[in-house]
Amino acid sequence: MIIETSAWGSIEVTEEQIYQFPKGIPGFEQETSFALLSMEGGPFAYLQSLKEKELAFVLADPFVFYPEYEFELPDSESTELALKEGHVYVRNIVTLKDPIEQSSINLLAPIVMNTEKKIGKQVVLHHSSYRTSHRLWNDSATESIDTDGKGGA
Repeated sequence: MIIETSAWGSIEVTEEQIYQFPKGIPGFEQETSFALLSMEGGPFAYLQSLKEKELAFVLADPFVFYPEYEFELPDSESTELALKEGHVYVRNIVTLKDPIEQSSINLLAPIVMNTEKKIGKQVVLHHSSYRTSHRLWNDSATESIDTDGKGGA
């Protein structure tokens, strides 16, 4: 399938990359179909709307930047996503800033996806100490993160 993006123009995606978000993403409830575009060799990905080429979210693997990151998914959310062990994919939305070192990651509301059923949801972790804006890079993390896929420092 060919999709339109503002960053890369027309690109081909497979059915394996398509995820349905039945309730959309908060603030974008009308957008329910996305392509997950992984970046080879790094902790980043894009979640590109299939309908609106201007709408894409930068995602990051939270465990790369915050190894102690953990949360308990409420049973209602797990049931809604029909999650089974081994079929859970968690990423978090990144807000890019200038300079790039000021970029942040939203640990309060992870994107949780069922890789088997191809459905996803942004889950707000109520009663959590996480915030919507955590520094993406800190002094200790910057040295060990492989952001270019060429090996860590």
